[in-house]
Amino acid sequence: MRRHGRRRFFPEYMTYQKGGVLESSEESLDEARIFAFRGAFPPTRRARRDGLLCLGGDLSPERLLAAYSLGIFPWFSEGSPLLWWTLAPRCVMPLEAFALPPRSRRALRSKNFRLTYDASFERVIVACAAPRGEDAGTWITESMQQAYIRLHRLGFAHSIEVWSGDRLVGGLYGVGLRRAFFGESMFHLESEASRYALFGLVALLRQRNVLVLDCQQETPHMMRMGAVLLSRRSFESRLVRAGLGAEMGGGPLLPWTERYDWSPESSSWSEKLK
Repeated sequence: MRRHGRRRFFPEYMTYQKGGVLESSEESLDEARIFAFRGAFPPTRRARRDGLLCLGGDLSPERLLAAYSLGIFPWFSEGSPLLWWTLAPRCVMPLEAFALPPRSRRALRSKNFRLTYDASFERVIVACAAPRGEDAGTWITESMQQAYIRLHRLGFAHSIEVWSGDRLVGGLYGVGLRRAFFGESMFHLESEASRYALFGLVALLRQRNVLVLDCQQETPHMMRMGAVLLSRRSFESRLVRAGLGAEMGGGPLLPWTERYDWSPESSSWSEKLK
């Protein structure tokens, strides 16, 4: 998950991605455009050392899905060009290695949190965009919010919500493609709520037999729970095994439409808290 705050603008770029403005009226995908946009991105090996690959284009669903299928994501601040990144090393959470710190497990046993899936996506992304601490900036601009809300309505962007009673106290969102999930951001209003959201996400991804949980950027928060850093080659080889990457075969990118029961009484994942 990416750190909060503004993304600094860098003036030197290698490639310009041509495109128009985000259109908000269309609610269906053009599969041919997805594959055309995949070919429009430069090879990821041409990224700068800081991960910047190219700039420009738009936030249409087809371009976003094309980017994520290659391990590329948008990251920019209000007033700067649309920047596309592919970080190396890449922070990834192996599902089998995920573990809550003992202190968090103890704290969560005393909480009365409730998890939901895709119940309040718009509220989650707005909460993730809210200013935090001394940094009043955000890379989750209004255009980014609208783009991911549109992806959510198409079935490709998903959220995990954490509730205390009727109050939304934490959550996260990201993009699900085939057997990969690309985490975007998380928030918490009560201690341990964001860890509980990640805990629920890992449980969901295990049910879906997902192979890649991309955290994008290294943070102490993720590393303490089992995340690892992968070279570009290792990360992209995992994408291929997840049905994505440069060698992605044909066939449509299908949305995740399944529903899941988060009841602790019916899910073995809750045993992890004991």
